[in-house]
Amino acid sequence: MTVRPEDVQRSISQVDFVDVERLLTDEEREVRDRIRAFVDEKVVPMAADYWDRAEFPFGLLEPLGELGLMGGTFGRKYGCAGWGNVAYGLAIQELARGSGSLATFLHVQSGLAMATIHSLGSEEQKREWLPAMARCEKVGSFGLTEPDAGSDPGSMTMSAVRREGGYVLNGEKRWIGNGSFADVAVIWARTEDGKIAGFLVRGDNPGYNAEVLPRKGSQRSVWQTHITLEDCFVAEGDRLPGAKGLGSTLSVLTHSRYGVAWDGLGQAMACYEAALGYAGEREQFGQPIASFQLVQQKLVEMVTEISLSQLLSVHLGRTKDAGDLDPATVSMHKMNNVSKARRIAALARDVLGGNGVLLDYRVMEHMADIEGVYSYEGTNDVNTLIVGQAITGHRAFSSAPATSPERNGRASEPRAEERAE
Repeated sequence: MTVRPEDVQRSISQVDFVDVERLLTDEEREVRDRIRAFVDEKVVPMAADYWDRAEFPFGLLEPLGELGLMGGTFGRKYGCAGWGNVAYGLAIQELARGSGSLATFLHVQSGLAMATIHSLGSEEQKREWLPAMARCEKVGSFGLTEPDAGSDPGSMTMSAVRREGGYVLNGEKRWIGNGSFADVAVIWARTEDGKIAGFLVRGDNPGYNAEVLPRKGSQRSVWQTHITLEDCFVAEGDRLPGAKGLGSTLSVLTHSRYGVAWDGLGQAMACYEAALGYAGEREQFGQPIASFQLVQQKLVEMVTEISLSQLLSVHLGRTKDAGDLDPATVSMHKMNNVSKARRIAALARDVLGGNGVLLDYRVMEHMADIEGVYSYEGTNDVNTLIVGQAITGHRAFSSAPATSPERNGRASEPRAEERAE
């Protein structure tokens, strides 16, 4: 299968009702079109089968590593593409349009593991890991969540006890993407002084064990794991020097959450494209169902919400490039795009009728995958309350005092170390 440039442009025009195209630079269009062509040729034909079998498509790692997707905004000296944030968002959008599961792999590899090393690692750690991870020759995971510490990571119990030459880690992490085949896992643990620190735990470390969580109904072709560390020794050189308290993760989580918002947009676009195409071809009562008023109402709602999400995403990408993106705004971005994607998937499934539940049409696959996105990188409820705090100054989910309002009268995201230390 060969995807022609005119096919790419035709499919883009279906989901660009308000001419977002004119807001993009030539480089951003090139990145989007190249990723879209790759997704249409390599991902779309096989994604549903891997999803159905709950298998990870290892054969796509090498070609994914050639696209510049992984660590897309990081510098070329680390083997990364050095894109702007809009180009990176558009790349995520296109990968998610093809597979929500693969987009989740990207969020873990690029948005969390690589971003942590890039933001909090030493120069030696960056040079050891980032180039190989950018090429997908090495795979990373990110261990923050625990069985009893999800939205409140400050209550984590993973311990790190100093020993000669390093630390011994003990505890459990849960819902950790890529953990079963990761070459390195970013693990957050509490040291003896009660502070939270970050460690690079190599996948072949004795005492590291990761079991794939079975029987998932969402994100089926990417694997989340339950990690157990039992007397796992980590050398001093594998402690992240920039990780000083759980609040150190703020920039990493903000970066990843920004990418997840584009993920929601991409999956919404896929559902809308499927519904629009189906409505034009499916005939009932002697005419295409696209001619029916109720079907048009659903399609109009879908393309309207997609258009608004596109405009918000491009604007916030520009704001992020300028270094002025507030964490609460990113929470709004993720909350908006993913909740709208959830609604759009349901409408698309409705347009397709009974066929909407078949994986051949991909809508049900995206519908299930969006449910996973709806919960990770800050649940919809938590992101709502972060925005609520920003506009009112009152924190609704902690007894600690609210942070002071910052730029433009907005409050920053709650500092996790206030609970952790």
